[in-house]
Amino acid sequence: MNAASPPTSASAPTSASSRLRAGSVLSVVRRYPDALLGLVGSLLVFAGSYGLADVPRNDATLEGLGLAPMTYGYGKTLSGFAFWLGIALMVIAWVRIGRDHRRMSLRATLTTIGAWTVPLMFAVPTFSRDVYAYLGQAAVLQHGFDPYTDGPAHNPGPIVDSMAQIWAPTTSPYSPAFMLLMRGVVGIAGDNVFAGVFLVRLVLLPGLLLTMWAVPRIAAHFGASRRLGLWLVLVNPMLLVHLVAGPHLELLMMGLLAAGVALVLDGRHVVGLLVLGVAASVKITAAIAIPFVLWIWIDHRRTARRTESPDAAEPVGFAERVRLFVATAGIPAAVFGGFTLTLGLGVGWINGLSYASRIINPFTIPIAVGHVVTYAVAPLTVWNLQEVLVVTRFLGSLALAVILVTLWWRSRGGERAATAAMAWAMFALLLLEPSTLPWYYTWVACIAVAFTLPMWARQWVVGVSVFFLITFQPDDSILFYKPLESAMALALSVLAAVSLRRRDPLRLRSLWSLLVRG
Repeated sequence: MNAASPPTSASAPTSASSRLRAGSVLSVVRRYPDALLGLVGSLLVFAGSYGLADVPRNDATLEGLGLAPMTYGYGKTLSGFAFWLGIALMVIAWVRIGRDHRRMSLRATLTTIGAWTVPLMFAVPTFSRDVYAYLGQAAVLQHGFDPYTDGPAHNPGPIVDSMAQIWAPTTSPYSPAFMLLMRGVVGIAGDNVFAGVFLVRLVLLPGLLLTMWAVPRIAAHFGASRRLGLWLVLVNPMLLVHLVAGPHLELLMMGLLAAGVALVLDGRHVVGLLVLGVAASVKITAAIAIPFVLWIWIDHRRTARRTESPDAAEPVGFAERVRLFVATAGIPAAVFGGFTLTLGLGVGWINGLSYASRIINPFTIPIAVGHVVTYAVAPLTVWNLQEVLVVTRFLGSLALAVILVTLWWRSRGGERAATAAMAWAMFALLLLEPSTLPWYYTWVACIAVAFTLPMWARQWVVGVSVFFLITFQPDDSILFYKPLESAMALALSVLAAVSLRRRDPLRLRSLWSLLVRG
């Protein structure tokens, strides 16, 4: 009896600790059920992507894993059901979290983002085949070609086969730092497409972590809600799925952009400009934010002098403004130049930017106007859409230039005005550039968190996000030009937007009570 006593006494604490852990898990689940709902949705998106998304072509990996049946027949149907159920659950969870965002702590919000991200890291690329283009252009570079003059088709193989073939002969539009990163990925993964995709996600993952660090700081600096900022940017299923499961380089660019802005707002201007220089070296779009740093820096100098000697505070003189202007322009330019010299291929990426005109969707003003014009004159004559777009895109570029200069000049009032103008400048770029895709909205979102958006603006964010999630399909197709499917997407997006304000807009609970009680 005595010999049997120690195991009995030892098992009691173990059993108690197990019950304690189980109790704590259940407590978390009860406290944050929407976070769990979104995690289930993320897992379903991950599982469904293997049958519905952009599976690498001429690659035997799925066959080796026994997953090939998911890509056809009943397996594909089941994958589609799992994928779209997962998207629906993530959207429902996102809307519910946004409606009661004060119930979830900042730490819980960050944990939710991390939990939803993990399954997406292992998904097949969804909604886009851009990641294969990243690998294809890096493979060209790895094999001794110049991706700024030679397209991925110069290096045939499973990577090129997996790309959208319209991009196979085109040159790279990507900035030098990103090309250096991708060359490293291809140097490790070789022609193994699945390994290459996973390594791309690992390379882009710091962008997610930087955004999780920077967004609360930007929001708190202006007194906005940190949790609401994270909800807008990273709990958003449209952005999270596109950026991580996509994946897209905007994830890294967004993190660097947000971190650079956060550092500048904290008064670490030189470090912030260095980070913004890296962001522009990943994707040149980030450079739009840099001119506005000048006004923030000047405002900080003015405020510091006023604090030190409020009675005799001297204004920031012309000579000092010139020095700050030179530093604001010069520091990021030096960073970009350093990456350009390291890559050793000059600025040929500028030529690749012109290929964006191949993307035609009605989500920018120039393309929408082009569609309207061609439809309007159709009863009278036939105008080629491409010829009309040359004119509308040119006018859009002129309007964009005027808007950017005007926004910059009128944001001299201080850091708040400059940050707001920075966000509006990114939004203007989205509306007036030659083409816009859903994940581009990260450019605006990571800066707009500086301000607590009114409910109507949040509803627009929800509606547009849900609409893009449905109209852009996981196999890289688009449903916008199909009237019935577009109408369904619009109805669901309106329902999601209304649900952000009202808990049960369709009165389903009343209907359920009526059915149950008779």
